[in-house]
Amino acid sequence: MRTTDSGLPEEASGRLGVVFFPAFDWAISATHPEREERLLYTRDQLLEEGLFDLPGITEYRPFFACDAHLERVHFCLPSVEAVCTDSHRASAGGAIRAARLVLEGRERRAFALVRPPGHHAMRVVHGNRGFCNINNEAVMVEYIRDRYPHPDGRPLRIAIVDTDVHHGDGTQDIFWNDPHTLFVSLHQDGRTLYPGTGFPEECGGPGALGRTVNIPLPPGTSDEGYLYAVEHAVLPLLEDFRPDIVINSAGQDNHFTDPLASMKLSAQGYAALTRALNPHVAVLEGGYSVRGALPYVNLAICLALAGMPTDEIREPDWSPDAARQSGATGEHIARLCEQVRRQYFHPPSRPAEGGEQDGWWVRRKRIFYDTDMLRENQIEAWRLCPDCSGLGRTETVSERTARSLCVLVPRHACPRCRKTGLDLARRARGDGGYAHVLLLDGDAACCLGDGEETDFLA
Repeated sequence: MRTTDSGLPEEASGRLGVVFFPAFDWAISATHPEREERLLYTRDQLLEEGLFDLPGITEYRPFFACDAHLERVHFCLPSVEAVCTDSHRASAGGAIRAARLVLEGRERRAFALVRPPGHHAMRVVHGNRGFCNINNEAVMVEYIRDRYPHPDGRPLRIAIVDTDVHHGDGTQDIFWNDPHTLFVSLHQDGRTLYPGTGFPEECGGPGALGRTVNIPLPPGTSDEGYLYAVEHAVLPLLEDFRPDIVINSAGQDNHFTDPLASMKLSAQGYAALTRALNPHVAVLEGGYSVRGALPYVNLAICLALAGMPTDEIREPDWSPDAARQSGATGEHIARLCEQVRRQYFHPPSRPAEGGEQDGWWVRRKRIFYDTDMLRENQIEAWRLCPDCSGLGRTETVSERTARSLCVLVPRHACPRCRKTGLDLARRARGDGGYAHVLLLDGDAACCLGDGEETDFLA
C-alpha cells in the first residue's frame, strides 16, 4: 500500500464523509470544558495529517435544522426558540447531513464532528442539562424514519450504541418505549459519575422491554475492557436485533487524559472500538481533553471508519501503564456482560421504574438541568395497549414554565391509541388548565421539504 508523507495510505478503502461544525459562536463560558477549542485542535490535526487530501475522504458542512426537524423529537418548553440556538440547529443538522450522505449512497460511512453535544437532552426540554439542549442523534433518527422508510413497509430498526463515558440518559428517555430502537449505552458506572443513572435494570418501557441496554463499566476500564464488552455483550445483541442502521454516539471523554471521568481508553482503543461496531454513522458527543486526546482520537475514528490502518496514531501522554486495567476490573466486566446478555434475551415482565395505574404505566421523574440550575417535575404515563406500544402523555412543570401537557402518538400507533391521543390533546387545549398543550404525532404526514434543508454558512 502506498502512503503519503504523513504515513497515511494514499486512498481510503471505504468512502467517508466528515461533517464538521465547531460552533464558533456558542460556549457555556469562555473557560468551560464544552467550548469551540474542542474541535479546532482536531481540525488542525486532520489538516496537518492530510486527511482530506486522500481520495475517498470528503469534508462537508452541516444542514441547518428547522423547527419541524426538532419538533419530531422534542417537546420544547415554552418554545423551540427559548431552548435552541443556531448552533444547536447546525449541530443537529450536521447529524442529518451525515445520515443523508450514507443513505443516499454518496458515502459508505459518515462522522458528524459537531458540537454542542446532545445525548443528555430528553423528550421534554426546558433548558440545558449535561451541556445538551437538543438530542442530535434522536433528531437524525426521526429524520431517517420520515425520509427513508423500509421498502416493505415494516418499521425501520435502528440501533444506537452510545460509547460516551456518561450514561446517555436523554437518548434512553426518548426511546424508552420504542420497540423498534435498540439503545445500548456503555458508560462509567453511574454511582461514580454524572448523571447517576444507567444501570442494567433500566431496560425499557412497557412496550419495549429489553430494548434499552445499559452496561455500567467500573472506573479504570481500559481498551481491553471496552473491547471485551463490545465483543461479549454489544455485538451479540446487535446480531439478534438485526438493525437496518447502526449509529454510534461517539463520546470521547472515556480517554485516559479526560478531566471529567476516570476511564483509560486510548486512541488505539477508539479505533478498535469503531472497527468492531462498524457503524453507518458516528456522531460526536463529549470529550474534554482538548489537546491530549481529541485530535488523536478523532483522527483514529476517521481512519477506522474509512477502513484505513491506525497503527501509527499515538497520543503524546500514552504509556502502557496509562491504559492498563486491573484484573478485578476485567472480572467485573465479564460478570456484567453475562448479566446484560441474560436480561436482553430474557427481559423482565414489567419495567423497573414506575407502576400501573388505571390501564397506564406511570413513572414520576424529577429532572435537574445542571447547566441552567433549573428543576422540572414530570408525570409520564404510557397507555398499556395489546395492539401497539401505547400512547404517551407527560405532565411537566418547571421553575420557568407552568404546568403543561405533552402528548406523544408514536409511529405505528393503533387506531384506538391514535384517536385517544388526539382527543386528549383537543380536550386539554379546550379546558384551559395547562399553560401549553403540545402534540407530537409520529404518523402525521411529514412536511420537511427540501427547501427547508439549507446549508449552514452557505
